[in-house]
This record gives sequence, structure tokens and C-alpha cells, in this order.
Amino acid sequence: MAVKKTLMDNIRNIGIIAHIDAGKTTTTEGILYRTGLKHKIGAVHEGGTTTDWMAQERERGITIVAAAVTCYWKGKNNYADQQFQINIIDTPGHIDFTAEVERSLRVLDGACVVFDGKMGVESQSETVWRQADRYGTPRLCFINKINQTGGDFYKSLESIHNRLSKRAFPIHLPIGFEQSINGIVDVVSMKAYAYKDFTDHEMVEIEVPADMVEKAKKYRSLLIENAVAEDEAILEKYFEVGEDGLSEAEIRQAVRTATLTGKFFVVTGGDGRGVMVEKLLDLVVDVLPAPNDRASNWGVHPKTGDEIERKNSVDDPFAALAFKITSDPFVGKLAYFRVYSGKIEAGSYVFNSSTGEKERIGRIVRLQADKREDVTEVLAGDIAAIVGLKGTTTGNTLCDATHPIILENITFPDPPVSIAIEPKTKADQEKMGIALQRLAEEDPTFRVKVDDETSQTIISGMGELHLEILVDRMKREFTVEANIGQPQVAYRETIRKSGIEVQGKFVRQSGGRGQYGDVWLRLSENEEGKGFEFINSIRGGVVPAEYIKPVEQGIIEAMANGVIAGYPVVDVKAELYDGSYHDVDSNEMAFKVAGSIALKEGVKKAGPVLLEPVMKVVVVTPEENMGDVIGGLNSKRGRIESMEDLSSGVKEITAFVPLGEMFGYTTELRSSTKGRASSSMELDHYADVPNHVAEAIIAKNAK
Repeated sequence: MAVKKTLMDNIRNIGIIAHIDAGKTTTTEGILYRTGLKHKIGAVHEGGTTTDWMAQERERGITIVAAAVTCYWKGKNNYADQQFQINIIDTPGHIDFTAEVERSLRVLDGACVVFDGKMGVESQSETVWRQADRYGTPRLCFINKINQTGGDFYKSLESIHNRLSKRAFPIHLPIGFEQSINGIVDVVSMKAYAYKDFTDHEMVEIEVPADMVEKAKKYRSLLIENAVAEDEAILEKYFEVGEDGLSEAEIRQAVRTATLTGKFFVVTGGDGRGVMVEKLLDLVVDVLPAPNDRASNWGVHPKTGDEIERKNSVDDPFAALAFKITSDPFVGKLAYFRVYSGKIEAGSYVFNSSTGEKERIGRIVRLQADKREDVTEVLAGDIAAIVGLKGTTTGNTLCDATHPIILENITFPDPPVSIAIEPKTKADQEKMGIALQRLAEEDPTFRVKVDDETSQTIISGMGELHLEILVDRMKREFTVEANIGQPQVAYRETIRKSGIEVQGKFVRQSGGRGQYGDVWLRLSENEEGKGFEFINSIRGGVVPAEYIKPVEQGIIEAMANGVIAGYPVVDVKAELYDGSYHDVDSNEMAFKVAGSIALKEGVKKAGPVLLEPVMKVVVVTPEENMGDVIGGLNSKRGRIESMEDLSSGVKEITAFVPLGEMFGYTTELRSSTKGRASSSMELDHYADVPNHVAEAIIAKNAK
């Protein structure tokens, strides 16, 4: 393989993604230690890790916000000791913070998926895998903790095959079992490497153990046979000379080509703190993509809407995506960004095409988790942060003002859990408003609104833990004391009848200039999750073109408060097909009101129903507690979906349960299983609320 020469070729933007407690942060610590960025490996339980720098993360031993860090590694194998810059984002595993994974995958080129070798594929492993599938992110698999009691590389590999992909192939096989593991066999080179202790700083090459030769050959054949299928030139040679006729460099080239498709995955394993991390780093530079290995980036012109291409090149006009905003106690507002094309320099001006405003680039910093290193410029393919941008938020595009483009935004789910919050004292009132605004800027799944009827401040998030952490951050970082109410479910309303035709007419004529707007809508049920869809079928100008948009706006505003219990209306298709206007009295406001009237009347006739969020709940429990767990889920209107054996005596139960029944479930589960079971849940879909439950909700809202 030819030696790469450009700067971008030597960059790897990777995410560390996994289920909670699989060892993402520890693996990141191992990488920082092995690349020389740290002199010792921080332990999560001691609160000494680099990427878990928030007080709440260190107290709870979990990752809450995605942290970025840059390190450097001298590549081996194909890359002749070139130095690689690796930008790593260590992402949360807890489902309440899944938005951090979502926005990280949007800007990363590759990912390392970490699995707990004692548990195999867990529920959140599947979630992050699906997220990576959605973005077509190439990834490799690292089975962690295989040197601990209960760790099993091959059983975890089997669970990857059963639950994620059959196209996952070991590139390294462990020598030994559990605590006796002391090396690996590289099936590409058919060489073995041993170490005395996982803290060793190098592996010594040894003969492949006699009892592993056949197994290594078997996995080598599987790896090569599936990898060459993605590389036409090597596939042709493979058919001519067989696997033994391929050089090691050709095999590695085929493995890399296959991995870049995002549908072929190499698997390795070890201890995230150990010397095996060096082999993991070799794989990162060997098989995961450089920025210019990915396809071109497409966006639209902010004014014309025309599609525009930006190549992953310094030579194309500057374009970058702001994917995360944080409030830093020392430097103020930080905007993390990924440069896709061109370059950006400190002191220059850029155009925020999402807002239409120009922004001055003050300081640019390289990210070392909670520490910063100033840099003068950032080139295409790189990730860094800008200090002090005023109007930039998550998902905004920054670009060259003379070549404007809006890149594809990052979409986030609507938060399903809400609570009322109020300041404890008058002095906290203003501070609370500032704190909530700052936290909402950072976290796109955190929403703040004021209830028009009660004047209460309502905050919404992805789960109880999410909101608990945010309230705790408000107290610590902004010194705001607050009282919070009970968690509330974010219900929705929709319709179940289609083809309902309804008129909306708004007329105010009492001498002089009046108001006149008249529209006919056809309402239909839309696909679940599709949201609102507006269709303009006006012909012959019966409703003038300048009034079409106001009609749509009126419908959207009316959908904010449904007819059953005042919850937002979703998944509705509204077709504007007829209407009339007055030469003098018609205006935009009149048609906006007419659209609103039509929507409300139409929803009443179209079989309105109340929807509730239904969560996918996964419980891992000892077998002897299974009866209690299933009984508890059934009592919450739960539907058991599956039960699987994870390991000896441990079961995984998957169920679908309405969110309204799940508040306080974690505490309840701990109590019923004496702390031995754990659970996770994520929003799966919205479903019709049963009549008896709907009546109680409507009655409660009517008070």
C-alpha cells in the first residue's frame, strides 16, 4: 500500500461508544496513557479520569457529556511509523444522554464500539450500533474485560453475531482465558504476541501456541474471504492464488476497504487499561477512515435551496458544523466544531448561514477534555472549539460568506419527561432564568417553557436522571436553589380518521377595512413519527399565493394545543384545496386565523385520540428474581417482548411500558431484587392511551 502523504490522511476522528459500564472511559484513559498524554491511568471509581471531568460524572461514575480529546500515535503495519492525530470523543452510555452520542456520530468518521466481555451485547450497545448504522459510520469492536472473572471473548463475539451483525470477524484472538490471558494471536500476520502483565509497555513476539494454530487459521480464512469481497482487485487475485498467495499488506488493505463500507467489522479484545490498547490504536489508524476517505458533504444554498457539494479538502471553500455548545467556567461559551472543507484562522470572520449573521473567531482551542490548547488555525478534517461565539447554537453551519452553504443539521428526539421548577427565593428568580437558558443552549434535548395558564416554568428532558443532573448542575454551576415538582409525561394528540374536509372562515366586516380569510382543508392521519405535513393543492388562485404560508403557520400554531386535553397534535397531513378571498379585506393575518380555525374544527371531526410515550425497558436480573421483575412490569401495563440468557444465571428481559408508569422504577427494582438487577429505558414509540387512563388524564387537566 502506498505511503500516505497529506495531513488529512493522518487524522482519525473517532468516537468511543457503548452501553453504560462497558468501559468506554477507562479505554479512553488507556489510550491517553499509551499515547503519552497522561503519566498514569485514571480510574472511574476514584474520579481521576480525564474525559469524565464534571463533578456529577465523578460522583456517579458515569459519563454525562461527550468529551473531546486529541492525542498522537505512531502507526505501524501499513503506515511505516507515521504520526497520526487522533481526535477522540468519549460518549455517554446512559440512554438519558443519547443526544450526546447522536451529535458526536454526526461529525465523526469512525467509531470504536466497546463491549463488556462479561455481558456481551447489552441494550444500549444495540442503540448506539443503530445510531452508527444510521450515519453509515465505519466501526471496529473492542471486547473489554475479557481478563476478568466471567469475561469470555468468544461468547461476546457470538452475541455480536446474534444481535448486531454476522459480518464481525476477529483480527486478534486472546491467548489464555480470564485472568490467565497473557497475549494475542494476530490472524492476519499469523504471529503471536505475549506480555507478562497487562501493564507492560510492550508485547514480545512468540510462536503461535500449538493448540491455537487451527483456530487461528479458521478465523483467518473467514476474515480474508469476507474482506476481499469488497476489493475488486484483491478479490480477483484471491480467486487466482487463494489466501496463501496474498501478502499481509494486501490482506490489511482488503480489511480496511471492507471496514470503510460500514458493513464489515473487525473484532479485538483485552483490557481497556492494558497493553492491548496499543494493538487497538494500531487498528484505529489501520482500518478506520481518515476524513478524506468519507464521501463528499452536501448542503443547500441558504437563499436558493440549490444543492451544493463540499469535498473533504483544504482547497474547497470553508464549511464547518457546530455540533456542541458548552459553558466553560474559565473561558465562557465554547462551540465545538468539525471542519469539513477549507480552513479557519483565529481572528478571522465567518458566516453563520443558519442564522444569517457574521461571527468573529477570537480564540481557537484544541480540546484536552476540560483543558485547552490554543491554536492559530484548523484545517479540513479536524475538530476543535471556538471561544466566545455569540449567536451560534448546536447544528449551525459556519462557512465562507462568499460561498454560503447550510450543511445537514442534527435531529434530536422530543423530550418525553417534564417537571415544574421554581426558584426557592426571589434572589434566585433572575439567576434561574439565566441558568436554564445556558443549559438549554448546551443540550438540545433539554427544553424550557412557561405554561401560559399557570405561569409555571416547565423543563423537559429525556428521563428522570437527565433532569436530576440538570437541576444539580444549576445548583452547583449557577448557585441557584430550586423547588421541583413531580415528573410529568409529555402526552400527544393525533387523529385516527382520514379525508375529513372542513372549512375555516374568519370574517370581521363592520365598516371600513375588515378581515376576510376562507380556506378548506382535507385532514388525514399521517404515518407514525412523520409529524406534520402540509400540502398546497390550490389551483386557479382561489387563495392567492401570498396567503398560503400564513395558512400553514396558522395550522402549525393551532396544533400546539389539541382539542382533547391541550397537548400538541402530531402526525397529521393537512391539504389546502379550496378557499376564497376578498380584494380589500383579505390579509395574511386573516388567513392565518382561518387556517387555525379549520385545523381545530377538523381535528374534532377526525377521531382525535390521546397518545402516550411507550418506553423500551431492558432489565438485567439474576434468574431467581425473574418472577418479581416480570410481575412488576406487568403491573405497569407492560408488554413483555423477550427474555434471553446473558450468562449463567443472568437473564435479560425486554418489555414495552408506558412512561407514565415508570417513574421511580429504578428504586423499586433495586428494592425488589436487593440491588442485584439493573434497568435501562429509551423512548420507542407513541401509542393510544386506553380509555380509562385517558379519562383520568383529561379530568386532571380540566382542574
